[in-house]
Amino acid sequence: MAENINLYLVPTPIGNLDDITLRAIKVLNGVDVILAEDTRTSGKLLKHHEISKPLQSYHIHNEHHAVSKLVERMKEGEVFALISDAGTPSISDPGFLLVREALAANLEVNCLPGATAFVPALVNSGLPSDKFVFEGFLPHKKGRQTRLKKLAEEERTIILYESPHRLIKCLEQLKEFLGDRQASVSREITKMFEETKRGTFSELINYFSEKGVKGEFVLVIEGKH
Repeated sequence: MAENINLYLVPTPIGNLDDITLRAIKVLNGVDVILAEDTRTSGKLLKHHEISKPLQSYHIHNEHHAVSKLVERMKEGEVFALISDAGTPSISDPGFLLVREALAANLEVNCLPGATAFVPALVNSGLPSDKFVFEGFLPHKKGRQTRLKKLAEEERTIILYESPHRLIKCLEQLKEFLGDRQASVSREITKMFEETKRGTFSELINYFSEKGVKGEFVLVIEGKH
C-alpha cells in the first residue's frame, strides 16, 4: 500500500467474485475500515477472499450524514477503503461526495483500477468505442424527455444503465426519440446467465418482450449519423 493515503476507492466484482485484482485484495487487507454500500453483500466477497476487516455501512441514504465524521476520522489517522455492491465506487453508486469532501480537507485519495460494467458492454457491443458518452441511469420522471431529446443529437456512442422493470419502456422511448437505431443490450455481465443481444430498438423490444426481463442491464446505442 502507498503511504499517506487516507481513502482508497476499490472496485469490486460485478458478478464473478474472482474478478478482483491482487492489489485490491492487498489494500482491503491493509486498511483500518471498509466502507460498504451493503455490508451483507460485501461480507460475502470479503469472506470469499479471506479478508477480515471492520465493515461500516455507507450508502446513498446515509452518506450526507456520514461524510463529515468520516473525514474527521481520516484526519485523525484512520485509513478507509470505499467499496460498492459491484463495480467502481461513484459510477452510478455512492462515492463522489466522500471524495470531494476528503480532497477539500487536503486528504489523499487513491482509486484503484478494476471492474466497471459499462466497459465490457461497450467493447462487446460492436459499436464504435473510440468516442462515447456514459449517461448512467436516465431520470425517471423530471427531465427525462429533455435528456432523451439531447441524446437524439449525440454523435458519440451512448451508454446507459437500466433496471429490469424499466427496460422495455426505456427501449420504446429511445426508439421514439432517437429513431430505430442499432443498439446492444448486455445483462448479468460476468455471471452465469450473461447475455448480449444486438439489433435495432424494434428487434430488442420484441426479443425481451418474448424472453422476459431479468438481471441488470447496460444499453449501448449508436450515435447520430
